[in-house]
Amino acid sequence: MRVESVRGLAGARGARGSVVVIDVLRAFTTAAYACASGARAIELVATPEEGLARKRADPSLVLVGEVGGRPIPGFDHGNSPERMAALDLAGRRLVLRSSSGVQGALAALPTCATLLLASLVTARATVRVLAGLGRDVTLVPMGSPDGPDGPEDDACAEHLAALLRGQEPDPAPLLRRVRASPAAAQALDPACDWISPGDLERALALDCFPFALEARREGDAIVARCLDPEDS
Repeated sequence: MRVESVRGLAGARGARGSVVVIDVLRAFTTAAYACASGARAIELVATPEEGLARKRADPSLVLVGEVGGRPIPGFDHGNSPERMAALDLAGRRLVLRSSSGVQGALAALPTCATLLLASLVTARATVRVLAGLGRDVTLVPMGSPDGPDGPEDDACAEHLAALLRGQEPDPAPLLRRVRASPAAAQALDPACDWISPGDLERALALDCFPFALEARREGDAIVARCLDPEDS
């Protein structure tokens, strides 16, 4: 199994094999907590307008997302793992829009064989799925769409690569890098009311879920679902 890493939206385009799009703070941590709270499916959309149109067509949908990190007017919730953990989403279908992770997933889907959505909370489960597939792996740490920062996603990619090589890396440096990231600083800044210390702490909960997240095309939608723990 060959493992390579490409970065951001440019790297996601044309990615092949088993592709893992990584967004630690916060999209794919949010998605994992939504699944843990009972969501049956998470539809990925590129724009707020798509999400709002989906809600008009189906009022039962739960809209979750952000633009520039901030909650979207008309959406039910922001991009917050802390919020997802507090909800009862049993049987609900979510629509998720984010500025980084979702955009990378949508860009990668046309050329990849399998698309997984990863963060620290699903790291080892994601590796189990990849090992079972046995294909070459492309890791895509997304970082920020507005600049080169995103060390939390790079750190997660390096951790996944080490696990795929059969290593057991010390988690302490990984978690320190995430805590030192610009996104983590925003989470701890009282002036940033759109990301919370609770979001950060939930993102740091390494391997807290036994499932991986896979995204596939279902009709005219791109839908992420958690893989059964026995399959992951």
